[in-house]
Amino acid sequence: MRAKTAVVLGAQWGDEGKGKIVDVLSERFSAVARYAGGHNAGHTVIIGGQKFVLQLIPCGVLRPGCKGIIGNGVVLDPLAFLKEVSHLRELGVAIDGQLFVSTRTQVILPYHRMIELAAESAPGRMKIGTTSRGIGPAYEDKMARSGLRIVDLLHSELLKTHIEAACAEKNAIAHALFGTDPLDPVKMYDEYAAAAEQVRPFAADTGRMLNNILAQGGSIMFEGAQGTMLDIDHGTYPYVTSSSATAGGASTGTGVGPTAIGTVISVTKAYVTRVGGGPFPTEIHDAAGEELRARGNEYGAVTGRPRRCGWLDIPMLRYSNQVNGAEWLVITKLDVLDTLEEIPICIGYEVDGKVTDEVPADVQGLERIKPRYTTLKGWRQSTEGITDFEKLPKAAQEYLRFQERESGARIGMVSTGPDRDQTMLLPDFAAALDSIHK
Repeated sequence: MRAKTAVVLGAQWGDEGKGKIVDVLSERFSAVARYAGGHNAGHTVIIGGQKFVLQLIPCGVLRPGCKGIIGNGVVLDPLAFLKEVSHLRELGVAIDGQLFVSTRTQVILPYHRMIELAAESAPGRMKIGTTSRGIGPAYEDKMARSGLRIVDLLHSELLKTHIEAACAEKNAIAHALFGTDPLDPVKMYDEYAAAAEQVRPFAADTGRMLNNILAQGGSIMFEGAQGTMLDIDHGTYPYVTSSSATAGGASTGTGVGPTAIGTVISVTKAYVTRVGGGPFPTEIHDAAGEELRARGNEYGAVTGRPRRCGWLDIPMLRYSNQVNGAEWLVITKLDVLDTLEEIPICIGYEVDGKVTDEVPADVQGLERIKPRYTTLKGWRQSTEGITDFEKLPKAAQEYLRFQERESGARIGMVSTGPDRDQTMLLPDFAAALDSIHK
């Protein structure tokens, strides 16, 4: 690794287990910086049997001495943020002086939720499968240069003027398009002016803070949200999120220049899952999918929605690693496959009778994909908790090496259970991580 930084992100549609991986690795970093998304992204971390579900706050805060930073690329709902802060305090997590929010972060307000919920529920509208938490409309306002940022939230007169003007506009739009009842700007101002004072201690120029950490010899992990195939530019558009979930977002979403990005660590399950609508070429529609969902506890950390399950898709993983410049691959939930006698892996596509390994850009092309599979032998014995690669069953080792050979990235870690300690680091990856401290 070159610079003392690493980007950790999802290789598919999110839910790959990034939270646990960031938590495991965070002891080696001075700060963990979240660079995209909002409180629609949930990371679950289990430490000694205790469960932590984080939505906005970076996993680094669970490590004493590691700063958690919410970057400018995130959209932040102040009420959701304060609720999460309160919950972590109740669990005994030291937040104060360790957690910071960029003053340039965009703010989600109630009219963003109103518009997204109404649009998703409207008859005849294409349903993306959003969480209806206002994420997309907040990013729309950001790009329209009409959004509110944390620095603005902290100025009461500016906040009042903004809410009055925005409510007049958004209420009219929502009523005209969806027949939605109007929101009260006075009540909204009172609620968010009070929230602003609780957010104030966390607000900082985090771009400057992160660059200072690097200048002083510290190290930073950039924590991705969602996954590569949900990226607004490179994902399965329009069934995507509204932010840059790929490695490039780490720079634009934090204010740390691209030449300071040392390596990219891509996280994938040993199979694939997806929540919400959109194409999913290797989705399993029979009992095997139900078995993976049950064994993997495949339900959303934030929403509780059941995840769609599918076999590993090598062309998509290769595409993801290419887009991100991924150097290392982390494979999670290997133990979920322990009961299978045979494991299909998609090694290519057939689209309109033509064999290809190219991921189509359009939804119609993705929906016409016929996956071409090869089948590897299962191992039919428990891998849960194994932390030494050589102690894995030979068939499990081959399954992992197959992914490594075909994906274009080297395996650095394997997760064999939900707890922090149920993780193996391969020697070359451990050595590369150790170089961060030198």
